[in-house]
Amino acid sequence: MDYKKTNAPLNTQTRDLIAMSADTGNVYETVCIIAKRANQIGGEMKHDLEKKLQEFASLNDNLEEVSENREQIEISRFYERLPKPTLIATQEYLEHKIHFRNPSKDKFSD
Repeated sequence: MDYKKTNAPLNTQTRDLIAMSADTGNVYETVCIIAKRANQIGGEMKHDLEKKLQEFASLNDNLEEVSENREQIEISRFYERLPKPTLIATQEYLEHKIHFRNPSKDKFSD
C-alpha cells in the first residue's frame, strides 16, 4: 500500500480495541498485528526518505561547506507531515487491508 495516499488521520484518536479485535478474538493479538505492520511501514518510509536524501549527500562535509538546500528541507517536511506509521497501520486494519494468520492456531485446527 502506498502510505503517501492513505486516508489515515494525522492525529491520534481513541479507538475501541474490543470492537477492533472482533476478527482475532484477542486484543493483544490485534495490537501485535497492527504493531508489526507499523514497523513495516516505518521501515519503508525510512528507506524512501534515505534514498531521496542520498542525492543531497556530499562527500566532503565541512562545517564551512554545509549549506541549506531548499529541496532537501521540503522533502523532510513532506515526510514529517505524513501520518505516523501506527496510524496508517491502524487505518489499514480497520479497512481490512492487512492479511494475517496465526500459525499456532492453524496447527490446532487441523
